[in-house]
Amino acid sequence: MSDLLATIVYLTMATVFLVIGCWKGLARSREPSLTLALMTAAFVLGGLVYAMASPAGYRMIGDLFDQPWIATLPIYVGILLCYADTHILTLLWTPVSVAPRRRVRQLVIAWTVAYAVAIAAMVWAFLQAHLDGPADPLEFNTQQADEPAALTFLAIQLTVLSCGTLNTFLRARRISSRDPEIAHALRWFGGSMLVTFGYVVCSTPAITAAALGHHELDEVGVAGAGFGILGCLGTCYGMTGAATTAWLRERRDAKALTPLWNLVVRDVDQRFAISSTGLPRWVNVRFGLHRGIIEILDGLRQLRAWGDADVGRAVSELQNEPLPERDLEAIRTAAILRDAVSRYRASKIPGDGIPVELPGSGQDFPVADVEAQDERARLVRVARFLNHPLATQAVELTAMRRAAGLTTSPLGEGPQGR
Repeated sequence: MSDLLATIVYLTMATVFLVIGCWKGLARSREPSLTLALMTAAFVLGGLVYAMASPAGYRMIGDLFDQPWIATLPIYVGILLCYADTHILTLLWTPVSVAPRRRVRQLVIAWTVAYAVAIAAMVWAFLQAHLDGPADPLEFNTQQADEPAALTFLAIQLTVLSCGTLNTFLRARRISSRDPEIAHALRWFGGSMLVTFGYVVCSTPAITAAALGHHELDEVGVAGAGFGILGCLGTCYGMTGAATTAWLRERRDAKALTPLWNLVVRDVDQRFAISSTGLPRWVNVRFGLHRGIIEILDGLRQLRAWGDADVGRAVSELQNEPLPERDLEAIRTAAILRDAVSRYRASKIPGDGIPVELPGSGQDFPVADVEAQDERARLVRVARFLNHPLATQAVELTAMRRAAGLTTSPLGEGPQGR
């Protein structure tokens, strides 16, 4: 791999890591937690490591300190810290059913101490090494393997990396979690750690051969960096894949709910709206979606007195093909809401805009018996059916009957009944 291509690849990885680190940092600012703090630290540190490990970054650090190989120390220490972070995250996600909290704390402390001791030993060994020759950022492992202190430095790094990645892989395979995001992360952590171990598999024989004076395997050692990159990409997806999927679902639902929000909030009473722009679709989507659902429910309560069961019955009368019960109920609700908003607007006294209460109405307003966590899905279904032809026909048919005095709902004027 040429220096230019390696620089492009490494800086691209650095950008990916830093973007994800900023994303996790923003999430932590909204919901402070140890796991989000560890994720943020891992991605920010990983981004810095990739920037330093790029040939351009490596040589810049060497020129800054007037020591061509000095960048190797923070890069390799940073690599161990990133994988230690991921390893500890996996330990923290161990369910109580697998290991009691006390046992998990003991494991976290033990591994943290082990990583700290290993890093201290690596720093000591590196500072003892007599490194010579011009720096080749991608071939430190094989070019300096004949230096005993450098060989010790590399042996510690590969040993600890092997123990950490394999232990994380085995633990991730054994642990199951009811939280879908954690379960998703664990699956990818396990796979990415096994891929990363390919770096050790490639580097160990190349370093051993170089230490004995044979450099035929140098390219194999350089190829090992590819396994490290693939492993990092797997870890990135493990830490962000489920969250990204959830964000996309939230953005999709926010977009779907916007017409319903416009109907029952913006077109009913702007006092219900915290923001006049409606549901956000890019920034802070989860908060905006939850806020929008609350505003929609406030609007539904305001419209309750104008609900007309005749609209729902008209939907059933006009139905000429079988529909799933959930969809049919959503169409009824959508039709009743559209009609209720029209009646609400028509009932306002000219001049002051205060709606006149309709005596005795409201008992027919659709209220679904759903759990709180299912409310979002119900409202999304209603929003998707707002403009369904069956809903439109039912509203029009009820309006015609109401004008002819053939409805059963109280209107405060005109004859009632059928």
